[in-house]
Amino acid sequence: MSGKFCFYEFFAGGGMARAGLGPGWQCLFANDFEAKKAESYRLNWGGEALHVGDVAAVTTAQLPGCADLAWASFPCQDLSLAGAGAGLEGARSGSFWPFWRLMKALGREGRAPRTIVLENVCGALTSHGGKDFEAICGALAGEGYHFGALVIDAALFVPQSRPRLFIVAMRQDMAAPASLTTGEAIESPFVTRALHAAHARLPQDCQSHWRWWRAPAPPLRNMTLSELVLHKPSDVRWRSPEETEALIAMMSPANLAKLEAAKRAGRRMVGTLYRRTRWQDGVKVQRAEARFDGIAGCLRTPTGGSSRQFVVLVEKGAVRVRLMSARETARLMGLSDDYVLPERYNDAYHLTGDGVVVPVVRHIAAALLEPLLAGRITREAA
Repeated sequence: MSGKFCFYEFFAGGGMARAGLGPGWQCLFANDFEAKKAESYRLNWGGEALHVGDVAAVTTAQLPGCADLAWASFPCQDLSLAGAGAGLEGARSGSFWPFWRLMKALGREGRAPRTIVLENVCGALTSHGGKDFEAICGALAGEGYHFGALVIDAALFVPQSRPRLFIVAMRQDMAAPASLTTGEAIESPFVTRALHAAHARLPQDCQSHWRWWRAPAPPLRNMTLSELVLHKPSDVRWRSPEETEALIAMMSPANLAKLEAAKRAGRRMVGTLYRRTRWQDGVKVQRAEARFDGIAGCLRTPTGGSSRQFVVLVEKGAVRVRLMSARETARLMGLSDDYVLPERYNDAYHLTGDGVVVPVVRHIAAALLEPLLAGRITREAA
């Protein structure tokens, strides 16, 4: 395995970060709490490096060597706009802190990972008025890391709208090439107004550790939603005309107009649809919201019927609707068709809906992590 970068993968799920890092990286340790996801990890990557259990019970003795990277896609539920707003004190997103205690312990042993990537929803920037983001940045600064953040929408890489926050940190004893970082805010497809605002709210001691990463925009996406959709998926069925009409009846005038425009397009149109609960005249009503812009909505875990995404096919004036298949969700996450999915539909949907988009990881690795790790260590390290 000589010549490879090595990494720990926390909250690993099915190993999508590992897929994105690619063959130039060696996994030393992977951890996830959920047995079903761990089984998918084993099927695709083997179980030699995998530990199944609560991250709070992991010790540094289980973490071999000194990793070049610790990747942590920690749970987003308490930081999501759709969540209860518990933030980093929540039962799920609060698992960041046991992970971070491990990183601190590695530092005391002289084995602090050279780089760290934290991935979560963009709501992490504003959760609790920005206090949660400040806490994460303060934790990184306190352990001697320089860091910055990127907001990357997976739609640049795959036909799925999925903006996510990536905090990329490097040990302060590392010398970053001037081409990768700057101390001043820059124009970038990965720097949003929300990120600027979150940075501005940070206290000075955190801002002194902040770096604006220079990551190039990717090439234009060459995958379309229409190409991704399967002709005859085995795990979902086309809805009956009556069921289809029932969904159409749930559309607002604006969404009906989208459907009519698709009918008039004069060609095969592939769209997606979610059922969402909206307030109307002080009452909650369920609406069917469609899009035909060539991009799927953000995949979500199937905790309820409304979280499952539909495929809408419009051809020669006829409308057909079915649930998105498990393999289609995997394709939307950038997984190859030889990736082994769970047999049960809900398990597969849960695995992919909770994951990180593979080509986004690859872009971060190629644009930032690998050039950083190829650099030198400053005298301060000695």
